[in-house]
Amino acid sequence: MVLFFDIDGTLWDYKNWIPDTTKEGIKRAKENGHKCFLNSGRARSFISNKELLGLGFDGIVSACGCMIENDGEIIFNRLISSEDAIRTVETVNRYNFKSILEGPRYLYLERSNFEGDMYGEKVMAEMGDRLRGINDNWGKWEMNKLSCATVGCDTKSCFSELSDLYDFIIHNEAIVEMVPKGFNKGTGIEKVCELLSEDISNTIAFGDSVNDMDMLEVAGKSVAMGRSADEVKKVADFVTTYLEEDGIWNALKKFDLI
Repeated sequence: MVLFFDIDGTLWDYKNWIPDTTKEGIKRAKENGHKCFLNSGRARSFISNKELLGLGFDGIVSACGCMIENDGEIIFNRLISSEDAIRTVETVNRYNFKSILEGPRYLYLERSNFEGDMYGEKVMAEMGDRLRGINDNWGKWEMNKLSCATVGCDTKSCFSELSDLYDFIIHNEAIVEMVPKGFNKGTGIEKVCELLSEDISNTIAFGDSVNDMDMLEVAGKSVAMGRSADEVKKVADFVTTYLEEDGIWNALKKFDLI
């Protein structure tokens, strides 16, 4: 089997804590011959935690399916063209969105937009020298997708202007992910299966968020974490316990993977 794991809210909590049972479960699944992939909305530049990567994943699907690695080798990378990127940033700026441009090597943001913001501060602290300014690197961004803070903004009009380029994952009234049309975590699974000549029926996806729904629907079997929203639970084959209550371990046991 090929197993695909979301990161945030699935493998670890908001403090980046990974339960020991999750670590042991992934270790045993690999020992039993199953391949384990990360499948994250995070761009690859924002997946660097040594403890997380030390779990020994066989590959990484990042940026909602826009980039794929297998055995440490990049086998697929879909970047937004310079022309489309400039149009995008100019448009979201006009609507006062606060954007984070997400790429394989760097994230780009304006620090002043996110000072005092809990998520923004977390991003800035974790990224270190892999963080760049949007204005300082105008038009030179390497980006797979972007995320925006949209509090008090006219999102409907902005989305309408950019609807030819992006699908919009609306987490709430304050946060949206903008992903190139036709790409999501589900297409990431399909691409991995194509590149590895694997039948998609032999896949299991684990997630908790609205941006996981595509992969939960595409995979042969799917697991929603116990704290998932109802809409996420509805598309899953199995709802496991909370992350901190051995959620991954219990799901791996449920499907006889360990």
